[in-house]
Amino acid sequence: MAIIGVRIDGRLIHGQVANLWTTKLNISRIMVVDDEVALNSIEKSGLKLATPSGVKLSILPIEKAATNILAGKYDSQRVLIVVKKPDRILALVEKGVPIKEVNVGNMSQTNETRSITKSINVIDADVEVFKKLNQLGIHLTAQMVPNDKAEDFMNLLIK
Repeated sequence: MAIIGVRIDGRLIHGQVANLWTTKLNISRIMVVDDEVALNSIEKSGLKLATPSGVKLSILPIEKAATNILAGKYDSQRVLIVVKKPDRILALVEKGVPIKEVNVGNMSQTNETRSITKSINVIDADVEVFKKLNQLGIHLTAQMVPNDKAEDFMNLLIK
């Protein structure tokens, strides 16, 4: 299987993902999975600019990403999946994509969110999705950068 890492990060591709995570995991392709972003040409242009040279980029809606992964399209590559919200991961898993572990990186603060860590903010719907992912046996960790200690995200979530 080509999926080396799965990260939730509201900023998608930026310094931490583009430089630290792709280097640490020796990533050859970043796959942004998001229905809205896949349709937004301005956001896609920004993501292309943020992608490190030598790393391929796919920006796909959930359905297409699942189809491509399950068809083995990326089997020879080292893929990092990046999503903005946990519901995208649940949708991939429900479509049969085998995901065992998810790194919860950055979820930005809004008027509706509550803080879990200084960089992870959730709404009630996110909490329900995290609980479902956990029930499916997916290990959830909180880790901003590779040098940070990975913490069990469910322990942080239910404090």
